[in-house]
Amino acid sequence: MSNPLFNIQYGLFVITTQDGNRDNGCISNTVAQVTAVPNRISVALNKDNLTTELIQRSGLFTVSILSEKADFDLFKHFGFQSGRTVDKFADFADCRRVSNGTFAITRGTNAFISASVEQTVDLGTHLLFIGLITEMETLSDVPSATYNYYQAHIKPQAKPVSQTPGGKTIWRCTICGYEYEGENLPDGFTCPLCKHPASDFEKVTR
Repeated sequence: MSNPLFNIQYGLFVITTQDGNRDNGCISNTVAQVTAVPNRISVALNKDNLTTELIQRSGLFTVSILSEKADFDLFKHFGFQSGRTVDKFADFADCRRVSNGTFAITRGTNAFISASVEQTVDLGTHLLFIGLITEMETLSDVPSATYNYYQAHIKPQAKPVSQTPGGKTIWRCTICGYEYEGENLPDGFTCPLCKHPASDFEKVTR
C-alpha cells in the first residue's frame, strides 16, 4: 500500500539565493503562503544544502514556480548536483536578477516570488524560513507542475524490472530512478543523486 503522504499535492520550485559572493539554487516542494496581510511565504530546506547556508547569511531568497513546461534537465541542474562542487549559474542563462539581488528562473517557470527572511525555525534536519514578500511577478499562464505531474510527465519512466532466479533486492528512488542494491537501505540513507531520503525509495526485485 502506498504512503499516504504521497497523496498530499505539492508544487515544485527552484529556491535561489546569494550572499554577496555567490549564487545558488535548489529544488524544493515545501513552499507555502502563511499569511496574506502582510504577504508571507515559507520554505523548509535541508540544513546540509548550500542554499540553506546562503539564505542564513543573506536573509534573502526567491521562489521560482516550476510549470508543466519544465523539462527534466532543469530538475537535474538544480536538484541532482551540489552547489558545493558545481557553480549552477556559471553557464545557466535562463534567469534574471531581481530586486533583492537573487536570480529568478525564467525557463520552465510561470512566476517568481522574492522574500526577505523574518523568522527561522529549527526543525532538526531542516530550517523553516518565513519570509516577507518583497516582489513577485507572473511570467506565463502555463499551469504549475505538481509533484504528481512531475512523476507522470517529466521524470523519465523507469524500465520494468524483470524477475531472475534467486533475484536480488533493489531499492529504487521514486524521485530520480537511482537504484541501490542490497537487502536493506543503510541507516540515514539518502539518494546520492537527488538527496531524497530512504522514505522515497521503493523495493523491487530482479
